[in-house]
Amino acid sequence: MKQVTCSGLTIANDQPLCLIAGPCQLESVDHAQMIAGKMKEACEKSGAQFIFKGSFDKANRTSLSGKRGLGVDEGLKIMQAVKDAFNVPVLTDVHLPDQCADVASVCDVLQIPAFLCRQTDLLIAAGETGAVINVKKGQFLAPWDMPNVISKIESTGNTRIMLTERGTSFGYNTLVADMRSLPQMAATGYPVVMDATHSVQQPGGQGVSSGGQREFAPVMARAAIALGVASVFIETHEDPDNAPSDGPNMIPLDKMPALLGELMQFDQLAKANPIHI
Repeated sequence: MKQVTCSGLTIANDQPLCLIAGPCQLESVDHAQMIAGKMKEACEKSGAQFIFKGSFDKANRTSLSGKRGLGVDEGLKIMQAVKDAFNVPVLTDVHLPDQCADVASVCDVLQIPAFLCRQTDLLIAAGETGAVINVKKGQFLAPWDMPNVISKIESTGNTRIMLTERGTSFGYNTLVADMRSLPQMAATGYPVVMDATHSVQQPGGQGVSSGGQREFAPVMARAAIALGVASVFIETHEDPDNAPSDGPNMIPLDKMPALLGELMQFDQLAKANPIHI
């Protein structure tokens, strides 16, 4: 079983849970630091590890009018401010090969969006930075196809890899989460992440934007953590209904501390009684 070290954290399927959490879009320094501070406090209280996430660009918005974000320059300034204030590792998405080196100069984890998980040039450019690479499994991809993705990153000499389940397309505007994919991807040895909030997304479900069923995000997190995953990915916001993107599937910030406490109980049980398949 492989361990991925990240700015003092040890992330693996047999290590204490790592929470990857933050807003969908970065909005401002003050907003990012507010969420990061509350989540760091909750993680320290519950015993979870913590990586702050936020996106500087939402490149796959449903409609042309969808808010894209602050852009890479402003986004990286915010990420650096979060690192400086709270001494936590930070994660953001990359969409183009030429973004990778600049983003890796600040961010500890580069995330490959699900729709781009087979883009060879992007995977290689990300791998070459030496940063931790978190690949979201495409909605169109089987879990047993992920070794092909892994081999592209490994070809750069980088084995600091995490694999994320975020649901599979099932008809129009619908995703399903097949929990069998978690142990199947864990069979690669790499840390597995469950994206609890995007797995309840309804892509394009509101016509010009995506819908979601945030009430089921804790269900997805509980189910995945009970299997013994390395990490859970949860987007959160103090006012999800007025967030610039993905509000319908984000968990309200004030609900997160209690949820995290519950999730850590599941994590401790799962890690003490690992599943063997």
